[in-house]
Amino acid sequence: MPYRHLTPIERGQIQALLAQGLGPTAIARAVGRSPSTISRELRRNRLPAGGYSAERAQERYREERRECVRTRSLDHLPLRHYVLDAFFNSYSPEQISGRLWIDFPGQSRMRVSHETIYRTLYADEKLGKIAIPHLRRSHPRRRKRGARSPGRSLIPNRVSIDQRPPQVDALERFGDWEGDTVLGKNQDGAILTLVERKSLLLLAMPLASKKACETATATIAALHKMPPKWRKTLTFDNGSEFAAHERIAQETGIDIFFAHPYHSWERGKNENTNGLLRQYYPKKTSFAALDPHALQVVVSEINNRPRKSLGYRTPLEVFREHAVALET
Repeated sequence: MPYRHLTPIERGQIQALLAQGLGPTAIARAVGRSPSTISRELRRNRLPAGGYSAERAQERYREERRECVRTRSLDHLPLRHYVLDAFFNSYSPEQISGRLWIDFPGQSRMRVSHETIYRTLYADEKLGKIAIPHLRRSHPRRRKRGARSPGRSLIPNRVSIDQRPPQVDALERFGDWEGDTVLGKNQDGAILTLVERKSLLLLAMPLASKKACETATATIAALHKMPPKWRKTLTFDNGSEFAAHERIAQETGIDIFFAHPYHSWERGKNENTNGLLRQYYPKKTSFAALDPHALQVVVSEINNRPRKSLGYRTPLEVFREHAVALET
């Protein structure tokens, strides 16, 4: 049943009953409303000197309703400009919607849902032509992800994710990573990606090939950038490029685990971040001559993008907020 706002008559009844000394529960019974509705109304519209004014409460209600008029199809120009600028910075509609609450606190006109953004993009030809190319997937419907093809090689002395400490799943600490590789066209080069599970911080290194020795060297170099307290666990998939995991563990002190075959969701944060990376390096992009500096620029941009699971803060913001936790 949809919620009904209090009417001026009901507010007048509340004021009169309150003057008679009745409490919220008795007032609710007399007015035919729930006690929580009455308590909320009294709390929200309490006068500075105490008491309740039906006239003042109704006027405040009218003002709030005028402010809460939904923006139709991004017609509010400041909002429209913000959305476009965010697209140019590779924000997703959901990130844009969430970030508005942080960048424009208390400004009700600077609000729009991610679904409204999507609908507007595909209904407004002019806006869509500008913004749709900046979407991670430039098509109107989400496609089901196909199953991965078999062919994973065995990893010597691999330790299953089943043996990983429960604190990792609970996100109780920093220092638990997920690792994977993003392949270039015809597997000509790759990018090693490491994502810290709690902060979503991304580390990435270019790879000339998927050889295990080269992948191990790049992983060690990336992890050595982080303090020892941020090197607790690392979870890989079952690709042969991670066969030298024992060397990584020995040189970094990190505990390494492997997800179950074809269970990509067990490294969901890594998979999602790889999707962000694909916005800059679409499939069929050759990594044969990948510029390491350009890659780090992309990594910096991703680490400065707001994320829903972080309350629309960025990984770098979370990193800086917990700088004390990084000290060795």
